[in-house]
Amino acid sequence: MNHVLLYCRPGFEKECAGEVQDKANALELFGFPRVKNNSGYVLFEFYQAGDADKFIQQQPFSQLIFARQMFASSQMLTDLPADDRISPILEAIGDDVPKCGDLRVETPDTNEAKELLKFCRKFTVPLRQAMRKREILYTKDNSKKPVLHVCFVAPGCCFVGYSYSSNNSQFFMGIPRLKFPADAPSRSTLKLEEAFHVFIPRNEWDERLAPGMWGVDLGACPGGWTYQLVKRSMFVHAIDNGLMAQSLMDTGQVKHHAVDGFKFEPPRKNVTWIVCDMVEKPARVAHLMGEWLIKAWAKEALFNLKLPMKGRYDEVLQDIENLKVFLIQNGVKFKLQAKHLYHDREEITVHIQRLDTRSPH
Repeated sequence: MNHVLLYCRPGFEKECAGEVQDKANALELFGFPRVKNNSGYVLFEFYQAGDADKFIQQQPFSQLIFARQMFASSQMLTDLPADDRISPILEAIGDDVPKCGDLRVETPDTNEAKELLKFCRKFTVPLRQAMRKREILYTKDNSKKPVLHVCFVAPGCCFVGYSYSSNNSQFFMGIPRLKFPADAPSRSTLKLEEAFHVFIPRNEWDERLAPGMWGVDLGACPGGWTYQLVKRSMFVHAIDNGLMAQSLMDTGQVKHHAVDGFKFEPPRKNVTWIVCDMVEKPARVAHLMGEWLIKAWAKEALFNLKLPMKGRYDEVLQDIENLKVFLIQNGVKFKLQAKHLYHDREEITVHIQRLDTRSPH
C-alpha cells in the first residue's frame, strides 16, 4: 500500500492536494497527488515502499486543514464482480495491513457516491464477518486499534486501506453527524457545534465549555453561534448592529451590543470564549483575533476565515502564518488548529487556545 487517500469537500481537491504535497515534502517523503475535480478525494502516491505508512503516522491529522480523513490505501480496485466483491477486497489487504479494531465502509461526500451509502451499510456486515474469519479484524470492535477503510467511489470500484485511531478522524466519512436544532435562529449554528466536536476533546468539554462562562460573539446576528454558547449555559456579549433572535434575548443570558465588532472591548476581563463569523477579509479577522488573545481578553478563540475565489490555499497559509508570528512576537503561548469543516463552505474555521494565563505587558 503505497498511496494515501484523503477525503475533502468536493471542489477543494486542489487545495487538499497542495497541502498534502507540502506536508509530505517537509517529512522528506516524496510522491505526487492524483486529482480529479469534484471527486471529494485526493490519492497521493509515494515513490518509496513504506512511505504511505510513515506519512499517516508522522503527519499529525489535526494539522491538515483541507483533509477530512486520511488512510494508507491500495490502488483503486475496479470491476469487482457483483456476485463476490469480498474476495478481491480480502486479497488487496495482503500482509502489510495491521490487525484492525474497526471497519468503515464509506464513500466520498459527493451526490454520486452518496447513492452508494445504502449498499455500503448492507455490505459492511458480511465483509466484517469475512474479515474476522481471516483475522484481519479483531473479534470485537476496539477503538484503540487501527481502523480498516473500504471507500467505494463507484459501483464495483473501491479503495482499501487503514488509518491509526490515534491519528485520524474518529467520524464516519470524516463528518460529525449533527442535527439542526429546531429552535436555533440560523443554520450557521452547526458550524460552531461541529468546531467544538472537532477541536475540543469530549473529555474536556465540562472544563472548557462550562456553564457560567462568558463568551463574546462578534457578528452575532441573528444568533446562530450565540445559541451554542447559551445552550451550554454560558453568558454572551452579542456584538452586531443587526437584531438578535428574541428567543435568545428572552433567556436572560445575552447582552446585545449594537456596535462594530472591530471596536468592541469587553467591559470586564472575564471572557473565556471569543467566537467570530463576520463576513470580512480573512487577514483582518485573523489580526483582530490575535489582538484579543495578546490583550488576554479571552482564553480561547474560534473564528471563520472567508476564502477568496482564487489562491485559497495560499491565502489560508499566509493568514495563519502571519497570525502565528503576531502571537509569538507578543509572547503568547498557544495551540492553533484550522479545519475546512463539513458545515463550512468558502471558509475555514480556526481554533486557538492560549496556553499561558499571564496578564499582558
